[in-house]
Amino acid sequence: MTERKFFGTDGIRGKVGQTPITPDFVLKLGWAAGKVLAKQGTKTVIIGKDTRISGYMLESALEAGLAAAGLKATLTGPMPTPAVAYLTQTFRAEAGIVISASHNPYYDNGIKFFSAEGTKLADDVELAIEAEMEKPLTCVESSLLGKAMRLDDAAGRYIEFCKSTFPKELNLGGVKMVIDCANGATYHIAPNVFEELGAEVIAIGCEPNGTNINAEVGATDVRALQAEVVKQKADFGVAFDGDGDRVIMVDEFGEKVDGDQIAYIIARDALRRGELKGGVVGTLMTNMGMEIALKNLGIPFERSAVGDRYVMQKLVENNWLIGAENSGHVILLDKVTTGDAIVAALQVIASIVGSKMSLKELNNGMTMFPQVLENVRFSGDSNPLESEAVKLAVSEVEAKLGDNGRVLLRKSGTEPLIRVMVEGEVAEDVQAYALQIAEAVKQSF
Repeated sequence: MTERKFFGTDGIRGKVGQTPITPDFVLKLGWAAGKVLAKQGTKTVIIGKDTRISGYMLESALEAGLAAAGLKATLTGPMPTPAVAYLTQTFRAEAGIVISASHNPYYDNGIKFFSAEGTKLADDVELAIEAEMEKPLTCVESSLLGKAMRLDDAAGRYIEFCKSTFPKELNLGGVKMVIDCANGATYHIAPNVFEELGAEVIAIGCEPNGTNINAEVGATDVRALQAEVVKQKADFGVAFDGDGDRVIMVDEFGEKVDGDQIAYIIARDALRRGELKGGVVGTLMTNMGMEIALKNLGIPFERSAVGDRYVMQKLVENNWLIGAENSGHVILLDKVTTGDAIVAALQVIASIVGSKMSLKELNNGMTMFPQVLENVRFSGDSNPLESEAVKLAVSEVEAKLGDNGRVLLRKSGTEPLIRVMVEGEVAEDVQAYALQIAEAVKQSF
């Protein structure tokens, strides 16, 4: 496959003010995308964003680029990534664009694209956009220039869609829950969804100011949620990331329930109801405990490469419906076209209410293997994965683990990091092995 110059595993992402996240680049990107994506005749692109202060600047640049290519921009304002995928389908738009760096700090930002079908763009489409970027920017004649409009009821439309995925015979009366919106795009959506279904909602991370997105809150840092669930004596807690495509839950004792466990609960509940179709897709990072737990239930399981686009590919190949990453991306193809944190949380909550079991009880069937992830930042063109010393350290650890553990080294698709993952039966050993390999990686450049 041709090497992509700008697109990573989840669109284009980087530090604001540095290529490619600059106004001039994003303007050209909007133009190039408009040239490639205009197929259906609606000449409309839905643009959403999270709550980063840089979103205003990048939104304007995208709007200008699309207008130069003759496309109309429909602006939703702050809106979860999966909401943009949904609205793109609803309005039969040419494409959807989300301005977000997901779980990254506020000083990063990015551009994600959705096709007219609400799915991530295919590789060949991304390559076509990159090829268009190499050409001089041109402008359609004045009478054909695109316009921009605001979609005032975007939030209400998406709230109703989320509620429609919750079983009609159930409600959340008597449920007390804490939600953490990461000061991100779900801040004005999620509280309404759960309250309108009848829950008592305590909300944190719902005061975005442009620079506090993901800052010690949300799916990437659940400590505040854990403390609040215990303090409020809530039934459970739900944390979203900055753009609302990741979900992590917390049980009544403040214990974290990650994406693997969420997918397991949803799959087991579907099996209980006789509605499970096929198996479950995880990734190379998925905990061995999930694989074993699903096997014990007779549910097929396969791993994909890391990244929700690869989970999606394998789901489509197998004609299965449930896929997840332990980071909290959960894809439910019978309900959505991409990872949707609110919808995934609703399915777990439906299992809690429908079974009259607690989140802790629902999660008991899966025993997690101790898993340690060490991130090692690198720079330059070096590739630590090719180092003989690193390879030796990995082989030594693998020999010690035998069949009762795993080692995985990979480059991050969104940051200059080597991710070192070690999994095994004894937590202390796993931690020591991960540090041993991480040190070898550091010494290699």
